[in-house]
Amino acid sequence: MRDNPVEIIDLELAILIRRVTSANRKIGHLDRSAYLLLHRIIAKGPAGTKLLAEEFQLDISTVSRQTAALEQKGYVYRIPDPLDGRAYSLQITDLGKKEFLEHQQARIELIGKNLEAWSDEERQLFGQLLRKYNRSAVTT
Repeated sequence: MRDNPVEIIDLELAILIRRVTSANRKIGHLDRSAYLLLHRIIAKGPAGTKLLAEEFQLDISTVSRQTAALEQKGYVYRIPDPLDGRAYSLQITDLGKKEFLEHQQARIELIGKNLEAWSDEERQLFGQLLRKYNRSAVTT
């Protein structure tokens, strides 16, 4: 492999995703989609599947399937839309919040261990660059 920065980033992202996915299986009950959906609802409040699909750039059917699994586990519940009887928003339950916070804490502890030898400046820069990449990422 040459020193092409994009090739290096491609490989390193693939390794990062593999490691995070593997670690995620060992630390809790939430898969990546559940973690992200619950995080979104905690951070921004109740949301319908259409809005969630738009925000995550996914098909409504995919988000519907993911949120149905969360509802089945008792992590979210439906709030009917008073203006449209067919529509609803999803709100997190106490159980969903508990599961999310425990899972998040385990993830943070693991990431913290992996970054122990890094300086505060390196951690800060890494976080900023990941945020910048994720905000500029184009999906096909």
